[in-house]
Amino acid sequence: MAKTSPGAFIRQVRQETSKVTWPTRKETAVTTGMVFVMVTLVAIFFLIVDQILQFGIKTIFSLGG
Repeated sequence: MAKTSPGAFIRQVRQETSKVTWPTRKETAVTTGMVFVMVTLVAIFFLIVDQILQFGIKTIFSLGG
């Protein structure tokens, strides 16, 4: 690998950063909202699955008691 001087590295980083298409404030807010909704839905799903499994396991253990 070729060695790059710190000045050249900083110029390359600035050049690459200028090519990035940054999201707007609205896009960021909408995406953040979607993430919170999906996390909430997945948490509720796993809560329900956990409750069903817990009920099934308690039922199985109570049969042997």
